[in-house]
Amino acid sequence: MRKVLSKDGTAIAFDQLGKGPAIILVGGAFQYRAIDPRTTQLAARLASQFTVFHYDRRGRGDSGDTPPYAVEREIEDLEALITEAGGTAFVFGMSSGAALSLEAANRLPAITRLALYEAPFIVDDSLRPFPVDFLTRLKELIAADRRGNAVKLFMAQVGTPTFFIAIMGLMPGWAKLKAVAHTLPYDIAILEGTGSGKPLTTTRWASVTAPTLVMDGGKSPVWMRHAMQMLAQTLTNATYRTLEGQTHMVKAPALAPALTEFFESRAS
Repeated sequence: MRKVLSKDGTAIAFDQLGKGPAIILVGGAFQYRAIDPRTTQLAARLASQFTVFHYDRRGRGDSGDTPPYAVEREIEDLEALITEAGGTAFVFGMSSGAALSLEAANRLPAITRLALYEAPFIVDDSLRPFPVDFLTRLKELIAADRRGNAVKLFMAQVGTPTFFIAIMGLMPGWAKLKAVAHTLPYDIAILEGTGSGKPLTTTRWASVTAPTLVMDGGKSPVWMRHAMQMLAQTLTNATYRTLEGQTHMVKAPALAPALTEFFESRAS
């Protein structure tokens, strides 16, 4: 494990492995190195051809967390990692990490290639939109130390089956999910303006000109697939791809070849 200091002095922890063009992996809600074997497996597969940076987003794992939170601070975290990588990097973002990666690419020309998997945007009526007070409710639950309730509220909103939510408290990883519940408002802040059930605007990410791969899983919920199809149409330099047989919990053996093909085809 290594650490790099972000602009506000927050220490951001990461693992670095492999050799080649730099790729930074950006996790979604709940994900960090110690409890995220899928991304660890992905990093290992990519390391044969790339220098991979697998990091803990602020507030999680071994990374620090300096209040007050702002999306700009997470973009600065990525910028610090890019500097550590040599000044430019490819970026892959998963779920809300895809939304963060997209926002970062809109502001950081140093992100030269971008790959996104299932940013949880709601662009039509295939899933109920985020309530207008959703972020406020999450913050209130966390302030009251009702972390379990915050996790369940979040999971219910993104379409997790009711029976699964009901048994979550009995699962081995429940304590680890609650431990990072305070970062759920960070993810919702990143998603601001994308959960209303309305089509994505063509101007929000107008500065993203890097080649971009937008992906979803063939077995993923309809609302996620609709969002990725629309996102690919919205961006100026995007390719859309479905990984057949995959869900939102995409598996490294399916994802790694798609990323390798995309990044290698544009690295030469």
